[in-house]
Amino acid sequence: MILSQITELVAICAKKGIEHVILSPGSRCAPLTLAFSRHPEIHTRTISDERSAAFIALGMAQELEKPVALVCTSGSAALNYYPAIAEAFFQQVPLLILTADRPAEWIDQYDGQTIFQQEVYGKHVKESFQFPNHIQGEDDLWHAARISNEAINLAKKFPAGPVHINIPLKEPFYPQPSEEIIFPENPRVIKLSKSSVTLTEDTFSNLKNILSTVQNLLIVPGQQKSDPTLQGLLDQLSIQQNAVIMTDSISNLQSDQTITFHDHWLGNENLSQKLSPDLIITFGKSIISKSLKLFLRKSGAKHWHFQENGEAKDTFQNLTQILPVSPQNFLAWLSKNLRPQNPEFHHSWHSLEKTVSLSLPAVLSEVEFGEYGALNDVLKKIPPFSKIHVANSMAVRYLNFLGKRNPEVRCNRGTSGIDGSNSTAVGCTFTTKDLVTLITGDLAFFYDRNAFWHNYAMPNLRIIILNNHAGGIFRMIDGPKNQPELEEYFETKQKLTAQHLATEYGFFYVKVNSKTELDAALTDFFAPGIHPKILEIESQSPKNAEILKEVKEKIKQILEN
Repeated sequence: MILSQITELVAICAKKGIEHVILSPGSRCAPLTLAFSRHPEIHTRTISDERSAAFIALGMAQELEKPVALVCTSGSAALNYYPAIAEAFFQQVPLLILTADRPAEWIDQYDGQTIFQQEVYGKHVKESFQFPNHIQGEDDLWHAARISNEAINLAKKFPAGPVHINIPLKEPFYPQPSEEIIFPENPRVIKLSKSSVTLTEDTFSNLKNILSTVQNLLIVPGQQKSDPTLQGLLDQLSIQQNAVIMTDSISNLQSDQTITFHDHWLGNENLSQKLSPDLIITFGKSIISKSLKLFLRKSGAKHWHFQENGEAKDTFQNLTQILPVSPQNFLAWLSKNLRPQNPEFHHSWHSLEKTVSLSLPAVLSEVEFGEYGALNDVLKKIPPFSKIHVANSMAVRYLNFLGKRNPEVRCNRGTSGIDGSNSTAVGCTFTTKDLVTLITGDLAFFYDRNAFWHNYAMPNLRIIILNNHAGGIFRMIDGPKNQPELEEYFETKQKLTAQHLATEYGFFYVKVNSKTELDAALTDFFAPGIHPKILEIESQSPKNAEILKEVKEKIKQILEN
């Protein structure tokens, strides 16, 4: 029989807006699997590899901006969720993790598929709940329903994040053939009210007094979804008040009014003399650029960070003010209260931006074929309605070097690992009919090949693989690139291509080794089709390192002349 606390949990999920559940096969979790799969308002999918399943749920929740539930059996299955849960925690993505478990009395008794599952995710979930071990009366049912509500509310509450419910289950797990699963029409539902945070008039007055002394304001948005309202406010601050807006590709707030090519000159002392800010204002999550982080740490400027819950990270080691207010509210206030900034400061930044923007295409056209120039050509062909997912290591750094503005960019920068980038992109395809383009390196791609091990169509998925047959980023880092063990122990060279994987899963596949081949492949790569498509750009890691060095040197010479 399917237990009443399980049917009520599922009914509560449906009432509270959880529409998608990713299931992984198992027997202990059968009551959860059957209840979710038979609920008429919930869409379930089965992903066998729990590590991939969790990243797929992450990709779905990113786009939907509401919780997606995960269900797995007991034992090591739950541990395989961990990488994606950590990513979701630091990227503030809502997940509801439901792990089936053996009853408490059987833990650590040499019984099968048992580990210590209570609070197994430690500090990487907002909270971990334990369902009642035995349901013996109405109080136990009330307790289970209360936990279900609290967990879902907490996953949604700003900042969003993963929440874990561990659910001990006893046999029997399966209903009788004639048994019907009946969901309560009116499950116990505890609503979450939206909080509205604003600053007091005294605080705004004090901030205005401080701003009256600021001449060189630098605003740095961190990772977030695109937001036309924020974009408009930032553009207004740049145009009307000469504030300098610095945007990495993952900020999704890039425009003609923002600085996007900063990686090409930050760190060059000859170019940085007129770039020091008086005040840095930040919001959102992480940034990609290491050179930007170092520049801001060395600046000595005061740093304000604002977000609704009043929490902040002192990334630049100069944090002086934490403001518990939404970006929309604060930027709207700032646009009305910031006096015009130093035009020379604004001009210094935008002059460098314009020079790189005009020079980089010509410089890339002069160098040999490699992944840097190839990606530049690919970005020109990606349709504006496509969503871009990008893997970590060199893929996301190239994107930043190229100053990509549109379309929206997703990257797992919560933990910045290479695992799960395929799966996250796959999860995105499950939420939209728009094109989803994954840009990835070879190691990230092959590491997560189980992302495609399922039975669901993904005709809107396009994958660009930068295959240099190694972990090419290690040739860009001063430490490992100078070691004799570079190729074996850091780059971990490999000979794989994606051709066999494409054949196995029924993907369209093309591999290119030259610009001529790339141009030909791009003519219809992003056209609609009935199968996912892979474009593999093959190059050599040492040559890519040389090209990157050559481009940097040429841009430096142009900027200094």
